[in-house]
Amino acid sequence: MFKKLPKIFRNFYVVTLVIFLLWMLVLDSNNLIARFQLGAKLSSLEDEKEYYEAKIKEVQKDHDELFGDRESIEKFAREKYLMKKESEDIFIIEEK
Repeated sequence: MFKKLPKIFRNFYVVTLVIFLLWMLVLDSNNLIARFQLGAKLSSLEDEKEYYEAKIKEVQKDHDELFGDRESIEKFAREKYLMKKESEDIFIIEEK
């Protein structure tokens, strides 16, 4: 039976190498397809990380600006939570 195979496929080292390559390229859990998919996912996650880091810096800048002085805190409380002084009246105008 082995005499019908080409001489190169009767060599133990060639057969071992072919089986090893087949295993590593297709059958293993860390095969080439999985490696490319993981690389693409890593790239997208790095892009998301950069986006969220930029958003964090923006929010931190807004936080520092908001809580930097008393006037900005008062403005924020008046606009967001409709707080007022005792001598003031608030009129809420809603646009349709």
